[in-house]
Amino acid sequence: MLPTTSTPVISAERLAAAYSYHAYRQLIDNLLAQGKTTGPQQSEELLAYAKLNEQRMTRLDKTVKLQPELAAAVSSLQGHYIGLIITEGWCGDAAQTVPVMEALAQASAGHLRTAYVLRDDNLDLTDQYLTNGSRSIPKLVLLRADTLTEVTHWGPRPAEAQALILRLKAEGMAHDDFIRELHAWYAHDHTQATQRELLALVQQLD
Repeated sequence: MLPTTSTPVISAERLAAAYSYHAYRQLIDNLLAQGKTTGPQQSEELLAYAKLNEQRMTRLDKTVKLQPELAAAVSSLQGHYIGLIITEGWCGDAAQTVPVMEALAQASAGHLRTAYVLRDDNLDLTDQYLTNGSRSIPKLVLLRADTLTEVTHWGPRPAEAQALILRLKAEGMAHDDFIRELHAWYAHDHTQATQRELLALVQQLD
């Protein structure tokens, strides 16, 4: 069991205003229908990413199958937890991993529920979970449901994918090219690395 912080990560009022997964997906769809994506920055590039990501999430929602060990671990939880997920509709890593997080919650028999907040609307929260000084997302923060204190957190991507990105950047690969390589990695991995790392988190819970 990892130590739990003593200060609530988020207030109950703010948590109540967070999106459910259904509401998060509906927000993305509504914005896409207006030619927009989430967040204050709008561009053709971000809109194109958001459209691709909507397709990725829809596909994964239909196809994600939890590894037996992960399904067994989350379904046997005794405590109650909240998975606070910091994300945006244009984020490719989120599209590849958020549906897995939601599937995990759905398999928990009510012991883990998710709450979604947008990165750029919650920078004070986001900045508590920087990755090498960057506001990389998604971030999954596991909270105790009764105290809203942190147990552990994860993100923005599996360690193997993170190592790939760092290597390709160090080699000087162009942004669009390493993004294609990253999504090819996700496609080949079929969510297995994400699931293994989520299992390690769940096994720290009671």
